[in-house]
Amino acid sequence: MENLWSDGDAKAAIARHAAKGINGDLALRVYTTRLLGGEPRLVLHGGGNTSVKTRMADITGAEIDVLCVKGSGWDMGTIEAPGLPAVRLQPLQELHGLQALSDEDMVNVQRSNLLDSKSPNPSVETLLHAFLPHKFIDHTHSNAVLALTDQPDGEALAADLYGKRAALVPYVMPGFALAKKCSEVGKAHPDVEGLILLKHGIFSMGATAEEAYVRMIDLVTLAEKRLAKATRKIFPGVALPAAPASAADVAPILRCLFSIPARSGGREAAQRFVFEFRTGPEILAFVGGKEIARYSQQGPVTPDHAIRTKNLPFIAPAPEAGKLDAFAKDTKAALEKFAADYHAYFTRHNGKLVTAKKELDPIPRVALVPGLGLFGIGNTSKDAKIAADLAETTVAVIADAERLGTYECIPEPDIFDIEYWSLEQAKLSAAAEKPLARRIVVVTGGASGIGAATAAAFAREGAEVAVLDRDVSKVKGLGIACDVTDPASVRAAFDKVSATYGGVDIVVSNAGAAWQGRIGDVDDATLRKSFELNFWAHQSVAQNAVRVMRRQNLGGCLLFNTSKQAVNPGPDFGPYGLPKAATLFLMRQYALDHGGDGIRANAVNADRIRTGLLTDDMIAQRSKARGLSEADYMGGNLLGLEVTADDVAQAFVSLAKAGKTTGAVTTVDGGNIAAALR
Repeated sequence: MENLWSDGDAKAAIARHAAKGINGDLALRVYTTRLLGGEPRLVLHGGGNTSVKTRMADITGAEIDVLCVKGSGWDMGTIEAPGLPAVRLQPLQELHGLQALSDEDMVNVQRSNLLDSKSPNPSVETLLHAFLPHKFIDHTHSNAVLALTDQPDGEALAADLYGKRAALVPYVMPGFALAKKCSEVGKAHPDVEGLILLKHGIFSMGATAEEAYVRMIDLVTLAEKRLAKATRKIFPGVALPAAPASAADVAPILRCLFSIPARSGGREAAQRFVFEFRTGPEILAFVGGKEIARYSQQGPVTPDHAIRTKNLPFIAPAPEAGKLDAFAKDTKAALEKFAADYHAYFTRHNGKLVTAKKELDPIPRVALVPGLGLFGIGNTSKDAKIAADLAETTVAVIADAERLGTYECIPEPDIFDIEYWSLEQAKLSAAAEKPLARRIVVVTGGASGIGAATAAAFAREGAEVAVLDRDVSKVKGLGIACDVTDPASVRAAFDKVSATYGGVDIVVSNAGAAWQGRIGDVDDATLRKSFELNFWAHQSVAQNAVRVMRRQNLGGCLLFNTSKQAVNPGPDFGPYGLPKAATLFLMRQYALDHGGDGIRANAVNADRIRTGLLTDDMIAQRSKARGLSEADYMGGNLLGLEVTADDVAQAFVSLAKAGKTTGAVTTVDGGNIAAALR
């Protein structure tokens, strides 16, 4: 593990924070916390915490002792001073005399002693930091330390490696009891550099920020060097299909099976999840090992992972290209067993509690697919990425543990206590979901104009959005370079979306361009070019969407940008209006032919939207063709208002939410009776 401490950077951090009225202790605490948080082998997604004991002024101006400790929700890799809220130290230390303290009371007393009531909740391990005497304290979930202690003889291995440099703490669930235990061990070994929390992580302590940080690096390096000596062969493989199916083929099937059916509203109303796919040599060796049912089903490498990944990952059968129906059947059976086992696990431990818990859903948050890789699963793309990151860390830790000996984590009852920990459950369930959360949306031509406005509108509603366009260099989020007039490019784009997020729920087929000319004079090449983009591309996009949606079996929604030209042609605009009219009827055909699949199809007819398609030059030309001023042309509707791309975007969002509407056309033109459907 590389020591990244820099005297120059440390001094710069002090100067930068001093300009904001922040003292040097807290400045250095931010600096080294970031050093630790930037190393994924030490810290991932909220894991770990740091603290410093210092003095600050309270509301009266009096200087008091405080503990600045990592706040809930802050990432150590990007933390700022507000992410280390100051808590009055003496009241915390007085709690040491208690025999017991509930988690809820602990949180309450910590919050009640904040210097600033608007600060985030202090870490659940705040009392541990308060009870130890050291000025600077660092805590990480080092991969190397976990691999060393996640063993049947982990305590002996750690004792042999660290000797008098670090004291060992048996596993205790985070909270008041762990704080008391660490204080007890610390007092018995006052000169140690750190504490090794067996099957949990590591603490390092020091009089200065540099000392605590360097000790963390040194203690972790010792574990890394010990693991490097291990040579036991791991993960002997099993025979797998010579031609495995792709992630794009497998993900929609898993997404279908992992969904939770709705009591009403049909397939489209089912509660679904978002995926994140990972693969590579290490992952493939792990998921393809013949003993996967042993080493992958032990439990999480560190307790807090259970909050994000559940108690165990799901093991799927190996998928073979061309045999996806068999894969779906076998996976369904395996998932039914997984759900039954999860229910039994819950019943087994919930019955022993004084206050019963509410059972969580039985859907896995990590799926291991032999021959392919692994999927992280979550309510959002962010959650899925976190699950996948933790799964990759699990692969690395178990691999090191198996090279050294045999992987063994905390016992099942302790895993249950963490997974159903009231503090963490409250944190995860606090945020209300937005209307289109868990939905995966594809917008073609989404890099500018109506498409960009539509992509942004769906993102605001909580959807995961993939933008398809020829140039996606300025797209925020998932942008896929795609020429919608090239069927192969469209198919590849939808496969990329499926492999990235798990499937497709809503497609806005928006890409288009306008060609002008009197229909009796226009050349065939111009008309055919317009049909390629303004009709055939919509067909290619819709076909690929339906291909994925039918595999998901969760319904879906096709939305077409058809333009008022489809029903109210303008002079000298036939090359644009003709294919748009065909696309309007294409929408209706999809509604007719695929309603039985739960797939809805609707269209938006918009008019005179100032975008990259309707440029200032084209506005001038269309105004002249109609004998109007530009202002009268753009506001030439019953309301006398210019319609914007955002107005069209809202129409697409509304149709996406209208779960029982199909075959409909929504007009967004400010009122144009000549374009009204009849």
